[in-house]
Amino acid sequence: MIRDVAIHNVHYHGPVSIGHAENTNFGTNSGTISQGTASPPAAGNWQFVSNKELIQLLDPIPDASYTRNRKTSPPDSDCFPGTREEVIQDITDWADRPTLFSSDIPHVYWTHGYVSCGKSAISQALSRKYAEKGRLPASFFFCRNSGNRSKMTKFAVTLASQMVAAIPSTRLFVKAAVKAEPALVTRGVSLATQLERLVYKPFQAVLKRGLILKTLLKGPFLIIIDGLDECEDKEEVKEFIDHLLYFFKRHPSTPLRFFITSRVELHIQECLNTDGVLLDDLVTRGSDDDILTFLGTSFLVQAKKDLVIAAYIRGHGQWPTREDMKRLVHHIGGSFIFASIVFKYIIGPLDDGLTPMTRLPLTFNMNPGLDGLYAYTLTRSQHLLHFTDQNSLASRRSKFFMFL
Repeated sequence: MIRDVAIHNVHYHGPVSIGHAENTNFGTNSGTISQGTASPPAAGNWQFVSNKELIQLLDPIPDASYTRNRKTSPPDSDCFPGTREEVIQDITDWADRPTLFSSDIPHVYWTHGYVSCGKSAISQALSRKYAEKGRLPASFFFCRNSGNRSKMTKFAVTLASQMVAAIPSTRLFVKAAVKAEPALVTRGVSLATQLERLVYKPFQAVLKRGLILKTLLKGPFLIIIDGLDECEDKEEVKEFIDHLLYFFKRHPSTPLRFFITSRVELHIQECLNTDGVLLDDLVTRGSDDDILTFLGTSFLVQAKKDLVIAAYIRGHGQWPTREDMKRLVHHIGGSFIFASIVFKYIIGPLDDGLTPMTRLPLTFNMNPGLDGLYAYTLTRSQHLLHFTDQNSLASRRSKFFMFL
């Protein structure tokens, strides 16, 4: 079936500027044709700006939120079922406490810890939880060396565009802000000004008019910022934090929370290690029960698809034994990254000719520190072909980091 298509023939003389065109045949021309990004509508036309057009004006990062494709837009993290429940409950208890009648509750919660200790997994779980509650205006997952996701360039407009989608009543106020000052969407103003006029004030406006009262009865709103240390713009990170704390100092009863995760880096610690911020060291929150749940489930799943393990269990009974599991949990010491590395090492496959049952006791000689584990892994690989070949150094490193 051939669909009828309307064909428009238009003749212009002189320079032509095109905002958006599809399936266009320009033919021969002797003038200038230019195509650019969406520009603010002419005065008087703002009342007709649709939600889609407003988002186009804001031009947000499409893969910065918790709904991104985690396979193509890392971090690809989520909490293992049955784990991190105590940590998430503590954050939930803080986020759900009302502020309208109590202004002494910190509006900012900073969870910090070393790389791969589970910060992004917790952010992902919390984002999903509060989106389901209808109380997640926005989430932003920074990622090192990932274009705009490693910068502050589109941070404010991305938060604003997500907020417009999550809280539709904010659209009119975001639109009014852009109409009054088009530079808000072109970074012609400071980050603090962008955040104030595109995020904080529109939220306050719908709050003041009672447009989100029904949702507020369930608790405050929560914005989640993950991996703040992975933003390259350190000065603007400091500007964001300083302005955020200043905003809540001026408006202590605002029912809005910010959950932030990062590694402990000086420019962040100097700003967040202060009154008005709850601090949580995730490294100290490792639970032996969580590690046991993770290992127990992981080994059970592996036994169903690994013929060597299945055959061993048929002939010798339970594996790993309860004593094995007890020793593993004790040796791991609550570290999820070490637990993951240990499990991946045990189940292989590696080119060392060993079975998972043989590898398990070897893990008790592993140093939980990454340097020690790297050295141990290289030692276990000395017998491999070309191990001493300098050209294979990168290959040896890549094999080790497969565990991470």
